[in-house]
Amino acid sequence: MLRGLYTAWTGMVNEQKRLDVVSNNLANSDTFGYKADSVSSQAFEKLLTLKIRDGSQAYHNQAIGTMSLGVKVGEVYTDYSQGSFRNTGGNFDVALSGNGFFVVNYVNAKGQTSTRYTRDGSFQVTKDGYLVDTEGNRVQGKGGDIRIDTNAKSIAIDNTGRIEADGETVDQLLVTDFEDYDYLVKHGDNMYTAAAGATEKESNAAVVQGYIEQSNVNVVAEMVDMITITRAYEANQKMIKAMDSMMDKAVNQAGRLGG
Repeated sequence: MLRGLYTAWTGMVNEQKRLDVVSNNLANSDTFGYKADSVSSQAFEKLLTLKIRDGSQAYHNQAIGTMSLGVKVGEVYTDYSQGSFRNTGGNFDVALSGNGFFVVNYVNAKGQTSTRYTRDGSFQVTKDGYLVDTEGNRVQGKGGDIRIDTNAKSIAIDNTGRIEADGETVDQLLVTDFEDYDYLVKHGDNMYTAAAGATEKESNAAVVQGYIEQSNVNVVAEMVDMITITRAYEANQKMIKAMDSMMDKAVNQAGRLGG
């Protein structure tokens, strides 16, 4: 019975984590460039039901019975598939069609800088002419910080990311990609950093001016998952109540009858 309580508890913890991820996806369904997260589940290792390896089994672990010890969160992983495009008509709104990320020079509250990557192309120009994201971080080009004449009347960005102001080339948006997205670490809602071991490669994405990539969250699917998770959580709650009732009878009522 105690094992039943623990198994049901692990189920509740697992469903709570899944619910947190689904809730975050729904909260960011309108966040530009957001990529939905998902959670995998796995069973606990049967460590308590393994025979200690000894010479009788050639020093290999041997399972004793098929006792289940509950469930745990396997990993939280990100779906990097492309979201739909929204037509804004903005000169500095750009989207990536294909795999790749824009590069920005991120500045934290302490003034420390680092390189971050994003699919959110809702850029703007400061009064000093620097191209920045919505948080004021400078967008990177082939030549570093991109600076555009604020008096320019015509801004054109072709599918390679080359920026022209009044017919003159200013710079080219730096777009990069990675061999393995498992080395990307998410920060906030739509930014990433490259972990040690990440390998950059040339991006084949086309830059589309006047559009912004929306999140790839499927709201209907997330709502269905939320309902499923809630029901699974309630089922585990009922299991705990049933186990608690059985223990009460075993300890209090059975003991009183035996006396």
